Amino acid sequence: MSVTTDRLESLVAALPDGVVVTDADRMEKYRQDRAFDPAAELPLAVVRARCTEDVQVAVRWAAAHGVGLVPRGAGTGLSGGATAQAGCLVVSTERMTAIEVDVDTRTAVVEPGALNIAVKQAAAEHGLWYPPDPSSYEICSIGGNVATNAGGLCCVKYGVTTDYVLGLTVVLADGTAVELGGPRLKDVAGLSLVKLFVGSEGTLGIVTRAVLRLVPAQRAPATLVATYASLDDAVSTVLAISRTLRPSMVELMDRASINAVEDVTRMGLDRSAAALLLVQSDEAPPRAAAEIEEVAAICTANGATEVVSTDDPDEAAAFVAARRMVITAMEPRGSLLLEDVGVPLPRLGELVRGIERIAAEHAVEIAVVAHAGDGNTHPLIVHDPTDADQTARAHLAYAAVMDLGIALGGTITGEHGVGRLKKAWLADQVGPDVLDLNRRVKQALDPQGILNPGAVF
Repeated sequence: MSVTTDRLESLVAALPDGVVVTDADRMEKYRQDRAFDPAAELPLAVVRARCTEDVQVAVRWAAAHGVGLVPRGAGTGLSGGATAQAGCLVVSTERMTAIEVDVDTRTAVVEPGALNIAVKQAAAEHGLWYPPDPSSYEICSIGGNVATNAGGLCCVKYGVTTDYVLGLTVVLADGTAVELGGPRLKDVAGLSLVKLFVGSEGTLGIVTRAVLRLVPAQRAPATLVATYASLDDAVSTVLAISRTLRPSMVELMDRASINAVEDVTRMGLDRSAAALLLVQSDEAPPRAAAEIEEVAAICTANGATEVVSTDDPDEAAAFVAARRMVITAMEPRGSLLLEDVGVPLPRLGELVRGIERIAAEHAVEIAVVAHAGDGNTHPLIVHDPTDADQTARAHLAYAAVMDLGIALGGTITGEHGVGRLKKAWLADQVGPDVLDLNRRVKQALDPQGILNPGAVF
């Protein structure tokens, strides 16, 4: 419905000065997330909430006037989940950054605007660690991590965001704030509602606080880098490692990714290599070194052309940083269509080879970087947005990769979320009955359909 100026003024009056932003120039940065969805529009207003009560006021106002709400954290999402819509309110949690660590319960109570790195740093001050580590951990927020159930490089051993969320404060579609879970490792009272909201992408409620589980600080890892003349050999190595070992990191970069990073870092990566594997073990000494020795033997047996290991923390950090920067290193090559298709690990080779075939069929460059240890790949489709034909081919390739992932029994998103860019494939993956079940849950919790309209469903 159309919202008149006087009605918007009632929202401005209900919140402290500076919380509601209506100036078009200031709202521009809230229009898109990192997916750069071309369908993004300027919102009606932005609510820069400072607390749960601010979010409640905004939600109640939106419910009363039939206005859509787009929750937003740091804006680093890659699937368009925080894409603004014309006439909507963007509810930004960027100002809600408080972190409180409780050493006795090994938990942290965190507001959604706190960055992932800030939670890690706060935990480290007490000899503790928050494991989920998206590649964007320095710039992404906990609220966004919860919304998409974010993963990261170490999730092959330590799991993803949902494994560390013990409790949530959530503002529902009518403005009610509910407290779910808490600092308890075991709690099966009632339905598992915390898990329902983790990964719901702001379509069921707006998270304003999270109780996160912390663990003892990670040990300094032993690190291995192996290069391959064949991508198939690298994938075979990943499968062989997973049969007997459980490293804390198993990452893969293909030739395009290697060369993009080398263009930026000049760190001496082998530009001729078809693939690079980065493996870490954080077992207690001397087990870490022994595990890396076992990995080295597997790499050699599976055709690695070079295997290098190190326990030097600076050298290890440089290799991990190189892996984390692949997306930003690829950006100078053109606009990127970003995917995070995942498959059961035994089918990883079929997925990687299929992506190569799709790139050739559509005459586009697709770089592949992967959390290979859990089968989660990030194909990066490069295109020139000023070239209409190339852009069309890039989008066809994007669709083909999605279809391939589904055909291999995989998922259209392992950690980035469905958002707005992938919802066309959701029914193909989950099927009509499961999609209907999703919609029934959405209808029950958001009967007006005001929470992140156009996302996921």
